[in-house]
Amino acid sequence: MSQSTFPSPQQPRITASRLRFASLRSVLALVLREMSTTHGRSPGGYVWAVLEPVAAITLLTLIFSVGFKSPSIGVNFPIFYATGMIPFSVFMDISSKVAGSLMFSKALLAYPKVTFVDAILGRLIVATMTQLMVSYVVFVGILMAFDTRTAPVLPVIATTYAMVVVLALGVGTLNCFLMTTFPVWQRVWSVLTRPLFIISCIFFVFDTIPHPYRDYLWFNPLVHVVGYMRHGFYPSYDAPYVSLLYVFGLGLGMMVIGLVFLRHYHRDLLNGS
Repeated sequence: MSQSTFPSPQQPRITASRLRFASLRSVLALVLREMSTTHGRSPGGYVWAVLEPVAAITLLTLIFSVGFKSPSIGVNFPIFYATGMIPFSVFMDISSKVAGSLMFSKALLAYPKVTFVDAILGRLIVATMTQLMVSYVVFVGILMAFDTRTAPVLPVIATTYAMVVVLALGVGTLNCFLMTTFPVWQRVWSVLTRPLFIISCIFFVFDTIPHPYRDYLWFNPLVHVVGYMRHGFYPSYDAPYVSLLYVFGLGLGMMVIGLVFLRHYHRDLLNGS
């Protein structure tokens, strides 16, 4: 009887394992490339990533402390504005980095073992690690330098970061397709997001907004992110308007839509761009 030519049952497992290893190596290579090109070539490197939010928080503190005796919550201006500015900066940085993944790694995507998902994950990992480092330095610095009279609750703060990362990933993935398909969308998106700095409750709290504007503002997911971050630093601030389901659902929904379109059209987009 001749030897069977059917493949061994273990062969698919070996192939899948090799594919996962190849994908992991691709992501790691993209992470190292992102780290060297984003901050490795600029003077000061990651120092500027910390100085930017510090300068913004300092400016806000100087401006508003002149006209007000205390912020809307608590007694310390720097920690109040940091709890609004930091989540906003995390969202803007991660979403913009993810949105540019396809064009940033266009040359590497010509190789069959490098996929668009690897490109997105590479930029996501570096941007998230950078923003976590920046957040840690800023918050710890403020807590050590001032009597903030806050009581940080780490599980709530960690959940807030999960919210903003998922939201930024969803927005960035969808914009990755839109900006590559319609280059003008990058300018349109830049214009549309400028008011977010004002309407994301960085300078004030959601509860002080009168109706019916409060009902409209509720649909801004960054309002929920900022509100939950402040709940993590000010346990007495309940923030009952915050909906974790809304933020996670919105972020995951946009991510799925973006991935579906990228899966079908990313090769055409790269060849046509």
